Amino acid sequence: MSTVTALPTAAAPLLPPPLLSVDGVTLRYTTPEHVVTATQRVDFQVHAGDRFVLLGPSGCGKSTLLKAVAGFLDPVEGEIRLDGRPIRRPGPERVMVFQEFDQLLPWKTVAQNIVFALTENGVARREATDKARHALDTVGLARFADVYPHMLSGGMKQRVAIARAMALEPRILLMDEPFAALDALTRRKMQEELLALWEDVGFTVLFVTHSIEEAIVVGSRILVLSPHPGRVRAELNAHHLDHAASGGEAFHALSRRIHRLLFGEPAAAPRRLAHG
Repeated sequence: MSTVTALPTAAAPLLPPPLLSVDGVTLRYTTPEHVVTATQRVDFQVHAGDRFVLLGPSGCGKSTLLKAVAGFLDPVEGEIRLDGRPIRRPGPERVMVFQEFDQLLPWKTVAQNIVFALTENGVARREATDKARHALDTVGLARFADVYPHMLSGGMKQRVAIARAMALEPRILLMDEPFAALDALTRRKMQEELLALWEDVGFTVLFVTHSIEEAIVVGSRILVLSPHPGRVRAELNAHHLDHAASGGEAFHALSRRIHRLLFGEPAAAPRRLAHG
């Protein structure tokens, strides 16, 4: 009687643990009139190197989720963990960039704004100066190091805010509609610069927007949230799409799918400009 020797099966590759875990998170805040439930039992995970986008209509809790990840708001249900440890308070491993242009100290130069943030977080001044110079060079603003914020355009101020955030070397960069207040051309340029910076540095970003196009361009993964209170509708993959793909069928197919998830109806066909 012959015996059959079983061949060893290949072990499934072990996936690294997520950098950020949001598990069953319900968030509420109080207004003078009543208690508002911003999100209801939201779950998602962000891995190192992700460009993870929270997408949804106004009032769905996107920014509230970002504030909770930053440590400014505690969940009433569920838990948020970074590197497996519960988030209880703000910390330098999580840095936020807002949409407001006036995020910089007006009495300090561009370089001094970055140096100040670093020294306040325990970095020696000489090292902070070197880091500030490198960060400004990375975002193409080295020649504006000694300029005051009021002398910069809105887009340049945002680049300084991003440079300051990156100089702090956070585990995750939190961006709350950072380009929403910019004109269309500057917004596109900033999106492209953010992606180029991500290619160079490989940081992790959690990005909030209500723009479907921006979500597809910026995000490698997109979490679609329902209207108030925010619940997870879907998590979608967009890592293969960017501005160069915006005229293609894959881009429009994903856009239509997101539109249906958000509004229950197909998006209008994109208008094409006449040439000639």
